[in-house]
Amino acid sequence: MSQDKNKSEKEKAFRFDLNTRFWRVSLTLLSTLLTFCGPYVVLVLFKALDLSYAISIVSGFIVFLAGLALMLFLIRRKVIS
Repeated sequence: MSQDKNKSEKEKAFRFDLNTRFWRVSLTLLSTLLTFCGPYVVLVLFKALDLSYAISIVSGFIVFLAGLALMLFLIRRKVIS
């Protein structure tokens, strides 16, 4: 019985709490940066490395989608409203 109690306490200690102010602000900023700045940064980085334009556009679109997915996750979990 005490082992079950210790196990549940450990799970609570390692649980990722999205309702703290730090995580709400951090994840909201990350999703905003990925959505709006990410594609531009990828485009500039790939151009500086002299890589294909098509690859940079596809990579920028993937970063944009990652930002939108994170934003939808935060909205569904009611972290942001």
